[in-house]
Amino acid sequence: MTSMSPIGQVARALVIRVVVAALALPTLLPGLALAADLTPPSVPEKIQVPAGNVPFLMGHATGTQNYTCQLSSNGYAWTLVMPSATLVDDHGNQIMTHYAGPTWQAKDGSTVVGARVDGVTVSPSAIPWLLLRAVSTTQGPDGDRLTRTTYIQRVNTTGGLAPTSGCDEAALGTARNVPYTADYYFYKVVGSD
Repeated sequence: MTSMSPIGQVARALVIRVVVAALALPTLLPGLALAADLTPPSVPEKIQVPAGNVPFLMGHATGTQNYTCQLSSNGYAWTLVMPSATLVDDHGNQIMTHYAGPTWQAKDGSTVVGARVDGVTVSPSAIPWLLLRAVSTTQGPDGDRLTRTTYIQRVNTTGGLAPTSGCDEAALGTARNVPYTADYYFYKVVGSD
């Protein structure tokens, strides 16, 4: 067995550390490890994402759909003001927030604002499933996770429907925050890494 020079020993130790770090990276960043394997959800045709786009991120949302009692053409109605939700990955780690716009903001500060393309009611007791297109994105101070977003799908919804009573002249301007859950899938153009 031949002995190794001190420089060779340092180089060998460095190579071992680099290999260990590379092998550990998918465990430390599960969202990145799973992104290549993300399967789009099965959805009605009206909210299918156009060909040429693939999902790169999915988050489980828990929050509220926030309504205010307002004047309407039929008198008074609960009107959606904004959502307020936290999205987590499959391990329960927060990955972003969802708020008015509708806007999603990743932990790195990047954002995407969506506009509704279409929707379908899958359950009469839950808000519709939606297809939204990205109308603007911004880079965050710590990254650009959402800047490649082209489309967003909201699926697997529970709750979140507007109240069916209690909105009248006496309640004008009052707010109701209705709990909901959903899964949001974020799409990008194929090969836009």
